[in-house]
Amino acid sequence: MTVVTPSSEAFLRTRPQKSAESGETTPIRGSVRRNDSGFRRDVEAERQLAVWCPDWPVVAAATHHGLSSELPLAVFERGEVFACSATARVEGVRRSMRRRDASARCPELIVVDRNEASEIRTFETVLTAIEEISAGVAPVRPGLCALRVPSRFYGGEPEAAAVVAEHLVGAGVWDFRMGIADGIFAAEHAARRAAPQDCWIIPRGGSAVFLAGLSIGVLDNGELVTLLRRLGIRSLGDFAALASRDVLTRFGQEGALLHRRARGLDNRPVVSRPPPLDLDQRVSFTPALETVEPIVFSTRQTAERLVAELAHHGLVCTEVRIEVVTEGGWTGSRVWAHSRWFAASDVVDRIYWQLQGDPAPEPVCELRLLPESVESLADHGEGLWGSALNEHVERGIARLQGMLGPEEVLAPSLQGGRSPRDRQLLSPWGERPPSRRNPQLPWPGSIPPPAPARVFATPMPSVVLSQDHRPVRVTSRGLVSAAPAFISIGVVSIDEESELIPIDAWAGPWPIDELWWDPDQARQVARFQVAGVNGSAWLLIIENDQWWTEARYD
Repeated sequence: MTVVTPSSEAFLRTRPQKSAESGETTPIRGSVRRNDSGFRRDVEAERQLAVWCPDWPVVAAATHHGLSSELPLAVFERGEVFACSATARVEGVRRSMRRRDASARCPELIVVDRNEASEIRTFETVLTAIEEISAGVAPVRPGLCALRVPSRFYGGEPEAAAVVAEHLVGAGVWDFRMGIADGIFAAEHAARRAAPQDCWIIPRGGSAVFLAGLSIGVLDNGELVTLLRRLGIRSLGDFAALASRDVLTRFGQEGALLHRRARGLDNRPVVSRPPPLDLDQRVSFTPALETVEPIVFSTRQTAERLVAELAHHGLVCTEVRIEVVTEGGWTGSRVWAHSRWFAASDVVDRIYWQLQGDPAPEPVCELRLLPESVESLADHGEGLWGSALNEHVERGIARLQGMLGPEEVLAPSLQGGRSPRDRQLLSPWGERPPSRRNPQLPWPGSIPPPAPARVFATPMPSVVLSQDHRPVRVTSRGLVSAAPAFISIGVVSIDEESELIPIDAWAGPWPIDELWWDPDQARQVARFQVAGVNGSAWLLIIENDQWWTEARYD
């Protein structure tokens, strides 16, 4: 346990106070107030304990992808390194480094995109372990939380920190550091100085001295830090020496707040998070049931109780996990999503579909309903002009799924891709689409907007002719042999019965050289947009001198 001992002048926050008898001024510590008897007593400020888990984005990404955090791994955000593992830092990878530079420093670097939701979910392990000994834990950000030091209960600050460390190790969290100070800001930076599974304690009133030696770069405001460095201010002590009035005038409220923290006057209260709602529902069967119909009938009241409990808290469920447990210990689990939110009848339908599609090998002894995603009921209310989904349409689609099966009724969604067919993604109605390609990423070779309204499941062979009725070809360098003048859809070659549509306008080509490094899957194609004189518009593709019609603009 590390304890910092400040000088006596810094340890006491002094304020002149006259004695009634001698008239001398004596320093007192803390704020002073009168108790019920009229006597004055010192009031000690609450101490804060910060728990910091280094490289938490890396830990969360490694957990999510099933990797080891000991590997050279970097988490990227907006093309720059957001966090990296210790192994990657040894190879020279640093934060804010571009991907190309990071890969040049460490060729074995594993690149992972940042997933903030995964970081929050993974950090729940740390918060839950701390809440077993203190209900007032406040998450600051994934990887950092704070709580009031329960020193009286455990006999002192070092003892309280030791109990927190013991619970974290018991929960499987090994790399963490702790810091205790008068405020959250000082406690966080004290934790950054501590050894793994250790605590750095700053005595009461010593935060200003501890912070004075830190670099000005620790402030969470890049624009202000750059400006202060240009003014010659290199440390928090230099910043704290400035007059408060001048800082407020020059840097505004944000600068004044950071100035108070630099002076060790961080009075942010630790606001504990609300306890999570226990919304899980389960039903047990004694004796165990073998057939589907009795199981579904017995869970109807449980589904109604789940929906009623959510409505009591102003919530609705958009994703629910259904777990089926048998006598022999077999567990079948599946997550169901809803395009709007689950009613009790919807939950019962999903239970029936799951038992039919994935029958249990043994008699079922328990069924659990676990809400995976809950949202506010206000976000799913009826629109003022009927903007909400029609409930009768949803019920009709649900009944159709019940007759045909959940995988037989599909809903389209948009994903990234170069061709219109690549951008289509079909998934069962009411379920979350599987992992899809990001449509916001740049897709070189994709067609410009507007997108075609009708995309053919199988491209139709076509013929494109020049003005002298010769086939139009595209060279390997993307050059057109002649201007397209006529088009015929649905034919392989021109004969006397073929209908030739004169072309009014055309655009292209947009050449694409896909998978050129793989000889078996390499493709070299070019796309055209063609408009006929009869008002029809088509999206064409040519590959190996053969024209195909992919889509139509209606």
